[in-house]
Amino acid sequence: MQIRFYGAVREVTGSMHMLETEEDRILLDCGMFQGRRKEADRKNRVMPFDPSIIANMVLSHAHIDHSGRIPLLINRGFTGQVFCTRATADACGYLLPDCAHIQESDADYLNYKRVRESVADLTGKSREEIKRKLKQNGRTDPEAVERYINRYGLEKIEPLYTSENAEQALAHFAGQPYKSPVTVGRGMECVFYDAGHILGSAITMIRAKDQGHTLNICYTGDIGRFDKPIICDPELRFEEEDRDVDLMLMESTYGDRIHDPVQDMTPQLKQIITETVERGGTLLIPAFAFGRTQELLYAIHDLYNDNEVPKVPIYVDSPLATRITRVYGEHPEVYDRQTHRDFLKDGMNPFMFDHLHFTESVEDSMALMREEKPHIVLSASGMCEGGRILHHLRYKIHNEKNTILIVGYMAAHTLGRRLLEKGLEYEENGRKGEPPMMRFMNKEYPLKARLKSLEGFSAHADRNEMLRFLRESNLRVKQIALVHGEEDQMDSFAQTLKAEGYKVLVPRAGESLRIRG
Repeated sequence: MQIRFYGAVREVTGSMHMLETEEDRILLDCGMFQGRRKEADRKNRVMPFDPSIIANMVLSHAHIDHSGRIPLLINRGFTGQVFCTRATADACGYLLPDCAHIQESDADYLNYKRVRESVADLTGKSREEIKRKLKQNGRTDPEAVERYINRYGLEKIEPLYTSENAEQALAHFAGQPYKSPVTVGRGMECVFYDAGHILGSAITMIRAKDQGHTLNICYTGDIGRFDKPIICDPELRFEEEDRDVDLMLMESTYGDRIHDPVQDMTPQLKQIITETVERGGTLLIPAFAFGRTQELLYAIHDLYNDNEVPKVPIYVDSPLATRITRVYGEHPEVYDRQTHRDFLKDGMNPFMFDHLHFTESVEDSMALMREEKPHIVLSASGMCEGGRILHHLRYKIHNEKNTILIVGYMAAHTLGRRLLEKGLEYEENGRKGEPPMMRFMNKEYPLKARLKSLEGFSAHADRNEMLRFLRESNLRVKQIALVHGEEDQMDSFAQTLKAEGYKVLVPRAGESLRIRG
């Protein structure tokens, strides 16, 4: 048996690995690369193998950097099933069509931009004149764009996949309960244990027969934090037949970082909300629609219940986050004991309460951006690479009364990472001198708003929590391959694990490893 590493290798996006025996091949995750537009598009369009050779796929969780290329996989010849937990299948029912819509919208915009610039150069007409012909009632006219592309022989930009592709992909999903073995290939079965990362996330144990031997492969996916609300902690008690692990594929996102304690998050959030409201400002939180938004709603609901903060309006300005919040409400069977104790026993929904509003329409979203009374906005995308959050930033970033709160991992080369690094540097220097300039949406804006960061809301375990998982679980691990981490984090965590006595590999993209019992 061997495993080949294709994605999230010395980086944190595009998770994808292939497990091969003499009898079959299965894929572990099929994630989308995220980062610089051109680089991400180039990487995402290349499938480094023929998808038709894959028997089935195992999906660790629904985040797009793990699931986002599944429609492309199927569109190019994959005919098997996508095995995951039931909550993950339900979440993907919203996430993948939303991702397709983003791909289509991006392609439409880029085609419009290409036509406007190219045709003006070819014909000598002004860009404004071309622009008027490409729009109807203030909106881009796709048919007009298409006509110009065909007339002048321009190369048309196609989306990575379409909404139709995404809907077709959903028919391949096979949701499974935790701790219930399922056959995923010839001589291969898997069982899901709770990873504690987001709703439905799984540590996958794969039992595979190869050349007369049974081998156990553990794929951690993304490991969550301990003692967080809503979902259970990462599983530590594994069935006897899963305990001897021949190879563990382990994430390392925060391999050299220590988060703030979970219990410190609510007091810090309380302080940030109170100070922002007292300044008369808006608290703007770029938040992943899946996971982070629901954790923040839970925490704010708690603060409102206890009258700990001013009860200003809260807006979830993300149609996707609204739908995913419904998925959370439909899966109370995976909530932890604290959530049952604090909310469910009294008949309360953790994610629905007074002062909370879900903004669906574009018109309502635009009105909210112009609102000057104190309020809280949670909006996607979490890394500020697209979506409604960019428009909120455009309206709020230049006012020092407002606060931008970073509550999650920001990948390299994203606007979120630039906001975090430049904003914290400006804060640490006492906000002296000219504020840093942030370029997005083709303009530059001064970062005058306050920049705050709460790493404790991260859904990823830090170095000590990953060590806790290894030390306190009943697993006996022969070898670890580190994935899903930037190179400096991986290298540091590899040294930490070696000091603990583990045999560790840090693979490169395309590298393969033979697994022996």
